[in-house]
This record gives sequence, C-alpha cells and structure tokens, in this order.
Amino acid sequence: MRELAQLHAVNPMTISKAYALLEAEGLLARNRGKAMTVAAGQAGAAPHAQRLRQIEAPARELIAAARQLELTRHDLHEVIERNWERRHDD
Repeated sequence: MRELAQLHAVNPMTISKAYALLEAEGLLARNRGKAMTVAAGQAGAAPHAQRLRQIEAPARELIAAARQLELTRHDLHEVIERNWERRHDD
C-alpha cells in the first residue's frame, strides 16, 4: 500500500481505506499473508437495483448542475449520449 500511495502521491491511509471499501463491497478478497486479489465471480454481481442506487446521488448532482446552467433535459440527454458513445468507442 505504501508503494501505491507513493506512486500516486496520496496518503497511505487513503489507499488503505479504498482497499477496505472495495473489500466491503466484495470486489477484493483478503488473503492472509499474501496480497489482496480481485474477488472471483464478484464483478457486476450486485443486483441491478443496488447498482442503480449507487448512481442516484451523482445523477442528482448532475441534474442540479444542469439546472443551474439553465440547460434543458434534452441538453443533458445529449451530453450523456455523446459521452456514453465515447466511452464505448475507447
């Protein structure tokens, strides 16, 4: 963890907390005496409703920002579509 913290110039406690959160979400597995590994079969295993809940807060923030900028729902949809397609093209 210290190496990773040094590589990215962050506090080692930040790395430790990130690992703990990923472990709590079932994405990492702790192996006593060995490095943590990606948990087998866990990627995307969260129920659809739970994954939707995870994007609720960022979605509300995005909508609030768009409203402050006096953008329309259509404008926001265009931005999302454009960026969704860009993400899948990479």
